[in-house]
Amino acid sequence: MNDDAGVTALRACFEGAIPAMMATCAADGTPNVAYLSQVYYVDAQHVALSFQFFNKTRQNILANPRATVLLTDPGTSGFHRLHLRYLRTETEGPLFEGMKAQLAGIASHAGMAAVFRLLGADVYRVEQVEPVAGRRLPPPPARTGLLAAVRRAAERFAQCTGTDELLRAALSVLTDHLGVRHAMVLVHDATAQRLYTLASTGYATSGVGSEIPLGHGVIGVAARERAAVRIGHMTNAASYSHAVRSSIRASAPELALETEIPFPGLPAPRSQVALPIVSAGRLLGVLFAESECDMAFNFEDEDALAAIAGHLGAAMDLLQAADEPVPEDAAAPLPGTCPPAAGGAPLAVRRYAANDSVFIDGRYLIKGVAGAILWKLLREYTGDGRTDFSNRELRLDPSLRLPEVADNLEARLVLLQRRLLEQCPQIRLEKTGRGRFRLCLARPVALSEGA
Repeated sequence: MNDDAGVTALRACFEGAIPAMMATCAADGTPNVAYLSQVYYVDAQHVALSFQFFNKTRQNILANPRATVLLTDPGTSGFHRLHLRYLRTETEGPLFEGMKAQLAGIASHAGMAAVFRLLGADVYRVEQVEPVAGRRLPPPPARTGLLAAVRRAAERFAQCTGTDELLRAALSVLTDHLGVRHAMVLVHDATAQRLYTLASTGYATSGVGSEIPLGHGVIGVAARERAAVRIGHMTNAASYSHAVRSSIRASAPELALETEIPFPGLPAPRSQVALPIVSAGRLLGVLFAESECDMAFNFEDEDALAAIAGHLGAAMDLLQAADEPVPEDAAAPLPGTCPPAAGGAPLAVRRYAANDSVFIDGRYLIKGVAGAILWKLLREYTGDGRTDFSNRELRLDPSLRLPEVADNLEARLVLLQRRLLEQCPQIRLEKTGRGRFRLCLARPVALSEGA
């Protein structure tokens, strides 16, 4: 069997449940057989094997680029032999990082994190797939519902008229139709080269606003490489743990710890999968799911989640482009004055210009562009009594320093709205129309600034 479907039909064999065996031959004809840590599915015609040690197998491949690999189907216990030809070794990029993440999970699960270190991803062309004769168990029943979940996601996303609604729909589809209990959506901030949590489900705290630098953890690697990363075992390896509080300290010591929002992830995840959200070649964010169970996500789950992430990216892009109709004076502020705020002591709102961080009554709320937006709204409220604003007005305000392309303004407003709801419900943002919103206050505010 050497058709293109041969390797794809064996994807269950690449999950690592049963170790594979590899046979090579030296230049003088001496054979060698060894167990493999990892056989990685690349596409219908290629696989990648982990290069960890310069051992006899590696020496043989460099001298004679042909090998055979024996795989076991974990569902039927049937054997398949792959006839391979070595092509190249990759030491960076999406394939290498995906294998490195998966290997970190395998190594930590086996208690050998210090031993299993990926040096390269050896890419092979599959020249033949040969089924090995023998008794087999009946194949397990085919999974159902994954395609229906993708369809439901596409249908629901098409009906959404706002980013907040879209995020709720995405997490609802994962929970209701894929059985995912813990998930989140993170958005890419291209200026800061970070991802921030915009929505989550299944956690004790939402973690909205928590940040992860590109390249840190499963989520950061998936974003940097724009490739899916999936781990089926618990990993304690520091570079692939998503508890990034210490990594943020190391990578950005200038950030004050009081401006960090705790990340909402599971304390001891045993399975993780991160899918980049990409549209028109641009990274918009990451869709992430995790579980307390080993092997909770297989390749079929990854495929379904990748398709949902693709639909989510397209919908986010469309909502970003669908701004309000252009008024005659695009920069003119919307009319609207605020009714008198309820009584009580004023909320002490302090903004620090260094990073636009905003504190309310001494408690950290938000920073960056979202902080600058809130400060603008509150200044115009206290100065002129304004309460009604438009997205277009914000985009035309140079003081906010929004990127000229892909400013993610809708996502930043959702972030600000959710942080206010969690931390200071006395200040609210309410949507009043397409690309328009209102600032509502239940208490007066007293503004002050710091360096």
